[in-house]
Amino acid sequence: MNWKSEILAAQHRITGYAQVTPVMESRVLGLDYSVEMKLEHMQHTGSFKARGAFNTLISSDVPEAGVVAASGGNHGAAAAYAAQALGYPAKIFVPELAGPSKIALIEQAGADLSVVPGEYANALAAAQAYEDASGAMQIHAYDAPATVAGQGTCFAEWEAQGLKADTVLIAVGGGGLIAGALAWLQGTRKVVAVEPETSCALNAALQAGEPVDVSVSGIAANALGARRIGSICFDLAQGVQSVLVSDQAISQAQQALWRAHRVLVEPAGATALAALLSGAYTPEPGERVAVLICGGNISPDPLNG
Repeated sequence: MNWKSEILAAQHRITGYAQVTPVMESRVLGLDYSVEMKLEHMQHTGSFKARGAFNTLISSDVPEAGVVAASGGNHGAAAAYAAQALGYPAKIFVPELAGPSKIALIEQAGADLSVVPGEYANALAAAQAYEDASGAMQIHAYDAPATVAGQGTCFAEWEAQGLKADTVLIAVGGGGLIAGALAWLQGTRKVVAVEPETSCALNAALQAGEPVDVSVSGIAANALGARRIGSICFDLAQGVQSVLVSDQAISQAQQALWRAHRVLVEPAGATALAALLSGAYTPEPGERVAVLICGGNISPDPLNG
């Protein structure tokens, strides 16, 4: 697949639907080097997921039954938002661990929502059953070419905004975001995969030599809690450096973003930065680094009520 052309086509499709999110450079995070950041948590519905959802819908013949998606929360909100914006009915399945703020976000977008006991894999099974029964079109959270191309627009956009970094650190759940990065960057910059110690599908797959099932838990599980890495991501991620961070490190990175910049993000949104602040990834002297801040749907909503 010619990923560059697919991503450029996706960028053209979603112009006017997805936000162009801001970038910044920080020198006040307690490190002895600066960090470039792209604030993708300021995207529609609070995460990068809107890019893939809009690209999928605009590039598809959507059936009368509409669309269906399974999600830990962020993808469901994005799919619901994109479907509403484009005039399609949407059925969203989320696991109980999605949390009240993400569930409320999906409901606000007007989707028909079902909360499924268990984790993301259970919601995906329910969504697949609904797809078979209804004829609705599945918008996969991460393992579909249109989703990956949509997420790749984030990195095409960042480079156009003047990205200088040699290395980009990206949080990984099912792998759609980092797959989009790898599909666009194609070795021109180093990409580092960052996962929680207790939700690490890509790390486990790279060690095993193939995608394998992992157990999922921890404070970022409602965004990064995929049981198995996507096949597209696994194929693109061969040779990628993979590091793991603790829940404590993620929480400390959340706090650092708030203290330094009054940027409030969910645990997944701080996971890539946690690798730098904890020392899980240490740049070489002179190595320029960047972090993608991927999600802002903190739970519980600190301003609710």
